[in-house]
This record gives sequence, C-alpha cells and structure tokens, in this order.
Amino acid sequence: MKKIIIASTSTVHNSGYLEYILDKLSNHFQGVSTILFIPFARPSGISYEEYTAKAKKAFQKINIDVKGIHEYENPKKAITEAEGIFTGGGNTFELVTQLYKHNLVEVLKNTLEKGVPYLGTSAGSNICGVNMKNTNDMPIVYPPSFETLGVIPFNINAHYLDPDPDSTHMGETRETRIKEFHIFNETPVLGLREGSWLEVSGSQIVLKGNLTARLFQRNQKPVELLSNQEIDL
Repeated sequence: MKKIIIASTSTVHNSGYLEYILDKLSNHFQGVSTILFIPFARPSGISYEEYTAKAKKAFQKINIDVKGIHEYENPKKAITEAEGIFTGGGNTFELVTQLYKHNLVEVLKNTLEKGVPYLGTSAGSNICGVNMKNTNDMPIVYPPSFETLGVIPFNINAHYLDPDPDSTHMGETRETRIKEFHIFNETPVLGLREGSWLEVSGSQIVLKGNLTARLFQRNQKPVELLSNQEIDL
C-alpha cells in the first residue's frame, strides 16, 4: 500500500528546512533508521554532498539518518533496499534527467507502489504526477521524457500562486499557464500552495495543511479543495 507525502515546499516563511512538517514526518517514517535521499534536483546548483548534508541535519531532529543515493555503487539496489526515500526540491528538469540517466524511474515507481514510505518536496513532488509538464522550473537540461512516476493520477503545480489584484506584473498567472496546458492535455492539475501537502495511503489521497488547493480539470471551472478533503478523480 502506497505511503507517500507530496509537499509543495521544503521550507515555509520564517521556518527552517522541513521544520513545518517534521512532526508529520516522524510518524510517516516511524521505524525507519536511515532514509535514502535523492539530491539530483540540486537547488541553486549545490553539490549532492551539500544537499545531502542539509537533509541529514533536518532529519537528525527526529533521530533518522540520511544517506545520499550518489554514495551507492548501485543506485537501483539502494532504492529497492531503502527503508524510506526522500526526493528534495530544485530543478525538475535536472531531477528527471538524472532519474532517466541512471534508469531509476521504473524501479522508484515500483518501490513506492510496494509501500516504502516516501517524501517529495517541490521537484520531488512534481515527479509523483503523471508527467512533469506543470513544473515552474526553467528547462536547463533536456530529459529523455516528461513522463514521471505516475503514483497519483494527476499533476502537481508546486508553489501555486494566486493572482495578486494589486500587482503591476503583466505576465501570465499560474492559472493561465495551466489553462494553456489543458488546451493540449487532459491530465488534471493540482495547484498546491506553500505549506500544504498530500497524504497518500494506498489509493486514498487527502489534502493536508492549513490552506486550500486548486484543482484544474480540462473544460471545467477550477475547484477549491479544503484541507482534509479527499481528492477523488
């Protein structure tokens, strides 16, 4: 049975890395002594070692060790033998490129389907969807495919922002971008606001956190989903 947390972000305003969700993670990874960390998204271009150290410091607060997947000679085996897995945020294009480069997409999907507890933040959440087409990231590299894990039946738009009526910015809003996506694609998209996350237990997907989320479906008006509401498509 799938056991997944899909979080919009790793850090909320005035809070440390993963701090806002640590209590939830302590329960989510209960019984896990070491988490396998996938640092491929490299936020701000930091090294795998630097990123792993950052995750390690956060999980030390709940007495869980962290080891980066780049430290293993056989990354596939590292995934299949992992007690728990965390994929951090950063650039989704680079993350997906590296997952395909190391032939890890299928093995990661199968491992999560078997119930190994997983945490994704930002880019690590984007890859849980059907594809990565609703990422906000710049295409700094060219992945072999936009298809991702598909462990949920819709896409994630992490860090979703509502239009600001007082802003002088004349560029497209997130909602406009998602409408453009639905001209050519049928996959539903969930706009996940900062500090919100999805809790996946088997086939059940529930919105968590204090905020609503915005669900977009092709040829339908967007719908606001309430916290603790099940997402049933």
